[in-house]
Amino acid sequence: MNNIIKITASWMIALWSSYVFLGSLPYKFNGAAEPLHIFGTLGAWMSGFLGGTVGELFTQYGAYIVGGFELLTSLVLLAPIVLWSKRQKLHCIGGLMSAAVMSGAIFFHLFTPLGWVVKWSENGQIHTDAGLANAALSILVLGVVMVVLNKKS
Repeated sequence: MNNIIKITASWMIALWSSYVFLGSLPYKFNGAAEPLHIFGTLGAWMSGFLGGTVGELFTQYGAYIVGGFELLTSLVLLAPIVLWSKRQKLHCIGGLMSAAVMSGAIFFHLFTPLGWVVKWSENGQIHTDAGLANAALSILVLGVVMVVLNKKS
């Protein structure tokens, strides 16, 4: 594949992934209803087999931990703006990080009570959203593509 096409595709993936990760941070860090529901649901589910302490800790701090990893991943993906000579390596690592965090998200959407379509209540109004799971799936797949595009031959 032409090197310009690889670099362009890699940057498009990096920008999309960073857009999704960074766009979710205000919700994760400010106690919005949807993340509270998500991490509360997952914490309650974890309590069933990992114990109440682990479940409570995940409920309280899961959004911060996941958000922190997404922020770190975005920094790695965007670092080649300044560190151009390390672009290939940083995009490969960032692709791995993106795929890792989103594989966790996909697992939780598929195999826990959270479900693919998240349902939560805010101010007495019921909301449903499959956008989170769909975005997670796109970033998981694109993270793997990014690794393939940027791995050393």
